[in-house]
Amino acid sequence: MVNLLDRELLVFLVSLFVFWISAWIGGWFHARQGTMEKDWHEDFAFVLAGTLTLLGLIIGFTFSMTINRYDQRKNLEEEEANAIGTAYLRADLLPAADATRVRALLRCYLDQRILWYESRNNLTLRQIDIETAHLQAQMWSIVAPPAIEKPTPVAALILAGMNDALNSQGYTQASYWNRIPPGVWILLVTISIFCNILVGYVAHARSGFLYLILPIALSISLLLIADIDNPRQGFIRTRPQNLESVAASLPSQ
Repeated sequence: MVNLLDRELLVFLVSLFVFWISAWIGGWFHARQGTMEKDWHEDFAFVLAGTLTLLGLIIGFTFSMTINRYDQRKNLEEEEANAIGTAYLRADLLPAADATRVRALLRCYLDQRILWYESRNNLTLRQIDIETAHLQAQMWSIVAPPAIEKPTPVAALILAGMNDALNSQGYTQASYWNRIPPGVWILLVTISIFCNILVGYVAHARSGFLYLILPIALSISLLLIADIDNPRQGFIRTRPQNLESVAASLPSQ
């Protein structure tokens, strides 16, 4: 089943059509009612101004939510890169054979994490998740037994570094699942429809271009919000720049 919110251009087209129809409905109501009395006109202007103000606040808060989530994903990608780099350096504290194995596994793990950020295909992502879990189990099986047998400060340091590297993947995954709640989208679209009906009511019998100004502006706003809120399919995505920088800094095997 296709999620409309994962298709930014579809969000723009559907919202533009719905808002444009709403504006024409407002004009149709005006045509049926006829000329508005002066007192009603003042009350209507008050309601229109209040509704548009409410819509502006909702769009602003929703946009702020998407920006905060985008910043969180960027920060977690940076933290993940730092954690993997730290774990790679602390591998030098292991015995030579174990250190070589851990560093090789960390290189493979780092490649998988970069692919995870860049991939858009769900099947590929499932395969990456399986391989990532397998590599995590292998790395933990190398560093955990020595720390259990001989719980020295050095062993604890190695274990903590590996733990941070593995936990950072879970934090990143959680941030990708943290999307704008459906209730916020429903409220935003509902208020937008009401505003377009009211504006269409005011713009009755005037230039048809007036019916498109607010629908176009709102549709572009929803397009941008949906794009930033979609970390996987959007045009504005989190790039694994820090992970790639760590991968480039690692010595060749």
